[in-house]
Amino acid sequence: MDKYFDASYIWNSIPVLLPFLKITFLVAGSAIILGVIFGVLLAAAKLSSIKLLQKLANLYTTIMRCTPSIVLLFLIYYGVPALAENFGMNLHSIETAIFVVITFTLQFAAIMSEVIRSAYLAIPKGQFEAAVSVGLTPFQAYRRIIFPQALVVALPNFGNGMIALLQEGALAYTIGLIDIVGKANLIIASNINAHALEVYIALAIVYWVLSVIIEKIFTTLEKIFGKGKKTLETT
Repeated sequence: MDKYFDASYIWNSIPVLLPFLKITFLVAGSAIILGVIFGVLLAAAKLSSIKLLQKLANLYTTIMRCTPSIVLLFLIYYGVPALAENFGMNLHSIETAIFVVITFTLQFAAIMSEVIRSAYLAIPKGQFEAAVSVGLTPFQAYRRIIFPQALVVALPNFGNGMIALLQEGALAYTIGLIDIVGKANLIIASNINAHALEVYIALAIVYWVLSVIIEKIFTTLEKIFGKGKKTLETT
């Protein structure tokens, strides 16, 4: 009879899970890139002088923040194809990963809009005015003065957002995406639910390592860009 807990399953599961990280990275990476682009547009709307744009952007952010990730995932996965059928479109054959990317793009954009907005507002307006007064164009002022400083302010929250997205992305297995979490569940199912604890520990180890690596990368980037900010402030 097999032992209830066998540590060897942990180390044997990790090499089987790792190849499926590429799917996790592809989905998360796509959501991050698209989320940042959409987040910039939302932040611009929030900072706009047009009240309607401000209200719409703030309303969107509030809705996304108040909607659990798994609920939004089901709404997108089941709701969008059902809605499309009313217009004569069949979206049921679309890859599951597309719906996952859409879901987490929408959520990540809401997070990034606040990160970008708060980072921009953290920079004194006088710096832009001073840059323009010495002959820089508005674009040059933003690129050379405002953006480098705002980037330093935004980096910690951006890193935290990436880690949160990576963790929330684990929910994608609930709609059939075979990423690293989906593969873990397939392993457990093939073992007739035996040694599920060991497989989940292996999965947790992978996520712990990834989170630590991301955190270290952003800490290093913050130090590198922080030096540039200090140099800028002393000139």
